Amino acid sequence: MCGNNMSAPLPAIVPAARKATAAVIFLHGLGDTGHGWADAMAAIRTPYVKYICPHAPVMPVTLNMNMAMPSWFDIIGLGPDAVEDETGIKKAAESINALIDQEVKNGIPSHRIVLGGFSQGGALSLYTALKTHQKLAGVVALSCWLPLRNSLSKSVIGTNKGIPVLQCHGEADPLVPLIFGCLTVEKLKTMLNPNSITFKTYPGMPHSACQEEMMDIKQFIEKQLPPID
Repeated sequence: MCGNNMSAPLPAIVPAARKATAAVIFLHGLGDTGHGWADAMAAIRTPYVKYICPHAPVMPVTLNMNMAMPSWFDIIGLGPDAVEDETGIKKAAESINALIDQEVKNGIPSHRIVLGGFSQGGALSLYTALKTHQKLAGVVALSCWLPLRNSLSKSVIGTNKGIPVLQCHGEADPLVPLIFGCLTVEKLKTMLNPNSITFKTYPGMPHSACQEEMMDIKQFIEKQLPPID
């Protein structure tokens, strides 16, 4: 799901078909832009939901031989013990918090906002949801991991201890192996209400999305963001 504009300053937006009473903020993966996921969200859109797909800044990425590309934060390695870009992750979370705050100012309460993302974007969405001061409706975490997991515990979670989580992962993912998803869901269960976490896997799916997964996302969004009169 790749776009062509690597430096678009404004998010790709799928406006609500009628007055927006809820929003989904969805973060793309490494090297991508928000355009592809905006198209994907448009295909499963709910009429009263606004979909916001921001673009990551372009920066050198250590994992990719310091090549500059859209990235929410630096990635040094993908191993379970790899050094993490703590400063970059926290800075990126602040930028997503600013997007959430802006939607609240626009009239959509935070409890009517779902945060989500794919791969690196999914990792950032999880971290932001755990640390934000805003109470969110839910989080969608696709083919990802939990950043800075060793510094996170139940005691540092703010207003979202009971947040509904939909975590999805392809069983044939060669880039972010399924074990990363399994370890993430187990860690989340130690910090959040385990009954609020749904973990779904998809046989044969690599580091991408599939129609079954998109339908699961649509159902999750519609459950967490029901219509209001």
